[in-house]
Amino acid sequence: MPRRAALQALERFRRDSAWSRQVMDSIAKKYALDGRDTALAARMFYGVLQNMALCDFYIGAYAKGRLEPKVRDILRLGVYQLLFMDRIPARAAVDGSVGLCRELGYDRAAGLVNAVLRRVDRERDALPQVPGKGTAAYLSTLYSHPLWLVEEIVALRGYDGAEAVLRADNTEPPVYVWPNLCRTTPEALAAMLPLRRTDVGLVLERGGDITDTDAFRQGLFYVQDPAAHAAVEAAELTEGMRVLDACAAPGGKSFAAAIAMGDRGTVTARDIVTKKLGLVAAGAARMGLSSIQCQPGDARDIEGGDHDAVFADVPCSGLGVIRKKPDIRYRAPEMLSSLPELQGELLEAAARAVRPGGRLVYSTCTWRPAENGDVTAAFLRTHPAFEKVTERTFWPDTDGTDGFYICRMDRAKKI
Repeated sequence: MPRRAALQALERFRRDSAWSRQVMDSIAKKYALDGRDTALAARMFYGVLQNMALCDFYIGAYAKGRLEPKVRDILRLGVYQLLFMDRIPARAAVDGSVGLCRELGYDRAAGLVNAVLRRVDRERDALPQVPGKGTAAYLSTLYSHPLWLVEEIVALRGYDGAEAVLRADNTEPPVYVWPNLCRTTPEALAAMLPLRRTDVGLVLERGGDITDTDAFRQGLFYVQDPAAHAAVEAAELTEGMRVLDACAAPGGKSFAAAIAMGDRGTVTARDIVTKKLGLVAAGAARMGLSSIQCQPGDARDIEGGDHDAVFADVPCSGLGVIRKKPDIRYRAPEMLSSLPELQGELLEAAARAVRPGGRLVYSTCTWRPAENGDVTAAFLRTHPAFEKVTERTFWPDTDGTDGFYICRMDRAKKI
């Protein structure tokens, strides 16, 4: 059943260009998968998305001619199981793939699938080499990122640096948890959860549903990447401040801000998507953070300049979170061209909410300069009352975090 579920998830993703998490959630419900089978189906589905170009390269080496889209998906799943999933026996991967062909009425393709996968298994130590080593095209195939994206990273980090980023993109991201210091301590939380301390935060050691724990139900922690947490730290909040989180969902910055002030202050969590804002409210209630006030609305409509600190974590390309959302790499580059204009509008609006002497923190979950330094530089050129205090770009390979950008800009007390 997990293979069938993963196959249908691939088909729906390919056909509808739907978000991978939404696809996987709906498929798991459709097949009534338990936790273990859901995890296995998700591992195969996300794994193929992470390695699709490489799987297709090997399939093309052994299967000539046109393949039905669903047959290709079956082969992708089989190749991924053989080359990337050590705990699945080769025979189970091959037989399961052949069984899918027959179950779905592709009996004529069953022999081809069987032959291709058996050959991949037999030659796994001497598979065809991806051509063009030393080029962006080579990295594009080897790490299954579109060529335009690879070229952008090479331009920023050089060839070796780009390969390190792409390799990191295809790893399983750690789950970082932050204690609710209004209710517990890191030591007490570590006694309840299997946590490991790292240089950038507490990492959950084992998988499973972290929301199905007493510590979660008691509101003792929240999940947040260290780079996003650093955005809140950059504001240097103190008790009693008035804080605005202009694009608040899913709520991590609002939670971090409230806790940083000991829940003594005001955090206005604003978001245009009411459903997502409901999740922020639920999280605040779970953790007993009464300083958080949820406010629906477009961040571009913000009025009033009386906030001590304003966070503008704006919509972006999301290329820094490919580890968590592998489908982001398949976005058409044309979709990104309008983002800097929107980001500039949101930053402009957020700035209006900052009091004289207050702090403005702009952030994105991407490393692209067009959405980061270019946006803040343009803003600073036309807003002399603001001065850049700190600026940093995080990378998954060097920082162990999401790809992320932070820029703190302070407003002068007097103009």
